Amino acid sequence: MKITTIFKSALLITTLVHGSASAYSPEEKDTVCKKPRFTDFTLTTYNAPENIEVAPESEFYFRVSAWADPSTISLTVKNKPLKFTVESNSSFHKVKAKLPAELTGQFARINTGAKALLGCDDQAGWLVKVAKK
Repeated sequence: MKITTIFKSALLITTLVHGSASAYSPEEKDTVCKKPRFTDFTLTTYNAPENIEVAPESEFYFRVSAWADPSTISLTVKNKPLKFTVESNSSFHKVKAKLPAELTGQFARINTGAKALLGCDDQAGWLVKVAKK
């Protein structure tokens, strides 16, 4: 009887010690990274039933969350880099660009990505159909 009581006590102590050892420390909770968010894309995205097109060489913008590092923002269309400008304030980064003329009459996938100040990253993208001139 005493041996089983000793084993039960040892098992209980081991479980308690292991549980507290695997818990998060306060420093680990502080280093959780928030991924950048991409919002307010101004062009109408393509959706099959509506078949909405955007004007050729349209200017557009979108917003990136403030916790993203603006120097890491990238923007591509059809996997080619696209020139853009970034306006930053305390709430968000506003990314402005213009569709290239060679996309007239084509579908185009606009992709963006950024890293957060703490290091994690995220990506987003939109499909648009550019009208013919």
